[in-house]
Amino acid sequence: MMKSSEVTVLDGKSVLVTGGTGSFGRRFIKTILREQGPRRVVVFSRDELKQYEFRQEVGDDPRLRFFIGDVRDRGRLWRAFDGVDIVVHAAALKQVPAAEYNPFEAIKTNIYGAQNIIDAALDRDVERVIALSTDKASSPINLYGATKLVSDKLFVNANAYSGTHQTRFSVVRYGNVIGSRGSVVPYFQRLAPTGVIPITDERMTRFWITLDQGVEFVIRMIGAMHGGELFVPRVPSMRLLDLAAAVAPEARIEIVGIRPGEKLHEEMIGVDDARRTRDAGDFYVMQPDVDWWNGAAWRDAELVPEGFRYTSDTNSLWLSVEDLRRMIDG
Repeated sequence: MMKSSEVTVLDGKSVLVTGGTGSFGRRFIKTILREQGPRRVVVFSRDELKQYEFRQEVGDDPRLRFFIGDVRDRGRLWRAFDGVDIVVHAAALKQVPAAEYNPFEAIKTNIYGAQNIIDAALDRDVERVIALSTDKASSPINLYGATKLVSDKLFVNANAYSGTHQTRFSVVRYGNVIGSRGSVVPYFQRLAPTGVIPITDERMTRFWITLDQGVEFVIRMIGAMHGGELFVPRVPSMRLLDLAAAVAPEARIEIVGIRPGEKLHEEMIGVDDARRTRDAGDFYVMQPDVDWWNGAAWRDAELVPEGFRYTSDTNSLWLSVEDLRRMIDG
């Protein structure tokens, strides 16, 4: 709980969250209402039922505003951004099979939607925009990852369009979120009573982060960003076999093979991106490869070594079965 005398990064700010009724959006909004000091929080999403349900969860907080709208609709964003200081862009079509089957819809939301956010933020003189990315955007092999890579580049390079505007744009990229919509955990939990858990490949690894850790990192980076950075937190990896053991220790494992668009291991920083990446301790800062970037803000952070890659199978941090069980229970 925030003390009355504390000043926070969002103190007195008007904050808008796209995808505000998604897993991240709900947790982020609850957290900043409780621990930060925003003047106003705008929940921007396209589902009236989810907005109704979320309103029941949070109650009648006078700081909350609910806007029904879609990031595909630039005019609606322009209206919603009136008086907004900070935008957290969490709206996306993120299910890999759905994006593969509906490619144009993924492009409309994840790419054109990003462009609409940028245009509206510039027109409305928003101070800061931070967009959520995914490990699937690094060396993408599926359409979802490809659209998010384009989105990342749009937000980073939007800083070149600011001109006389104060608006600055940055990106946060992290891995799989435990408990998020579409997470493998509830899927395994539903299958546990059957006694059989399907695993695509026994070697498969993933980055793993909790919703609270993701929210905390985004809040930190809103305060740390100068515009143009892509931030990557240091998070642990887990083996899918260990996750199955944590969720359903008595179940039999059935190997079903890697699905189309799926990687054996995920990557958050590739070798080519590493040449412009700095180690800031518990997170990495990927600097834009553009003329307008001077990098002065991060010169105290060392460049990562030549040949560095940040992948889930070469990670130095790992979660055990016991760690995973505690996280799931929590």
